[in-house]
Amino acid sequence: MYILFFLVSILASLIGAVCGVGGGIIIKPSLDAFGILDVASISFLSGCTVLSMSFYSVVSSKINKESKINFKVCTALAVGAIIGGIIGKALFQMIWDQALNKNTVGLIQAVCLIVITVATLVYTLFMKKIKTHNNKNLFITIIIGMFLGIMSSFLGIGGGPVNLIVLFFFFSMDIKEAAENSLYIILFSQMASLISAIITQTIPGVDLLLLVLMVIGGILGGILGRSVNKKIQPHTVSKLFIGLMAVVIVINIYNAFKFVG
Repeated sequence: MYILFFLVSILASLIGAVCGVGGGIIIKPSLDAFGILDVASISFLSGCTVLSMSFYSVVSSKINKESKINFKVCTALAVGAIIGGIIGKALFQMIWDQALNKNTVGLIQAVCLIVITVATLVYTLFMKKIKTHNNKNLFITIIIGMFLGIMSSFLGIGGGPVNLIVLFFFFSMDIKEAAENSLYIILFSQMASLISAIITQTIPGVDLLLLVLMVIGGILGGILGRSVNKKIQPHTVSKLFIGLMAVVIVINIYNAFKFVG
């Protein structure tokens, strides 16, 4: 089990760092499919892994003066994401506590992920035909960030493809710029979710060694992902992102049927 979780965290974080989806969009459904742990534990482990990867990626890019982060826009999004992260964590905990069958929570998450990834895939395929915007309204930006934070925290995915589509559509970013800015938002939403869990004492009972291995895997994946991201062209990132969404959709459809069963 330890080797499996470690490898999943590295691979997911590598791809997540390249595409800007955080890795949780891969970790969460992949580990759900194996059915080794309950959905609450997997959501927590996924969130911690994504947090470690995004922290490394953001700090490293800043130290190396390679950052493409639009701090004016993304700090406002991050503020909203912090609020949303707390709300999303509370929403998850409320549903988890009230669910008589814990598989119901997994089913809700799987269905939400299917809807999100299908919508993201469709948008990505037709994005060249869709008019984008350059939103400069601070209030709207914070509200958008809240939505991203809620989705990130509730689903335990870090933010994933939703961040990219929002940055494409509302702020006219290209895919590599959006990828780096997405990780900045993910960092704050997951940090808020973790702090909320600590304060409310709702951290699930997870194996400490497993947590440490996944956090290390997240950092290693971030290191490898940043290296790969520098060497590939934007159109290659787009193709990787489309392929990733297709795989995630299939995994989540499998999970939905598994949780129903």
